[in-house]
Amino acid sequence: MPGGTAGTADAAAVVCAASAAGLTLATAESLTAGMVAAELGTVPGVSAVLAGGVVAYSNAVKHKALGVDAELLAAAGSVDAEVARQMADGVRRALEADVAVSTTGVAGPEPHDGKPVGCVFIAVVSAERTLVEEYLFLGDRAAIRRQTRDEALVLLARVLSDQP
Repeated sequence: MPGGTAGTADAAAVVCAASAAGLTLATAESLTAGMVAAELGTVPGVSAVLAGGVVAYSNAVKHKALGVDAELLAAAGSVDAEVARQMADGVRRALEADVAVSTTGVAGPEPHDGKPVGCVFIAVVSAERTLVEEYLFLGDRAAIRRQTRDEALVLLARVLSDQP
């Protein structure tokens, strides 16, 4: 099963909640490189809610495609709470989605931008709410990326459950 049962269950909950609320979704992914969107894509009916996603691994793509402030990227680096927020907001606007999720962090094996391996920021942005969480995941590169994907789906489900 793609991604394992935890991610799949969370993806199904996200698609169900978005569909029930009539909301569309978008993803902006750095360290997960499309894993969140791919997991959503395993759920039947996702085409009714998933507008699309952007894999923004480089800072240039974060800036050009998502509108992340270049000065912020230069000062804080790509692994930062405000960068995550701007990524989610940028993809939500670019794809005209109702709710967007973003992931940025350090999967390893080396620290990056002064942040340790496993440091991850996930943001979920809608017109009504912005949620940004910081994590320190353990494990190898693959494990950190899977944990990030799964937690992004959990946060997305949490925000969707709070929609009016």
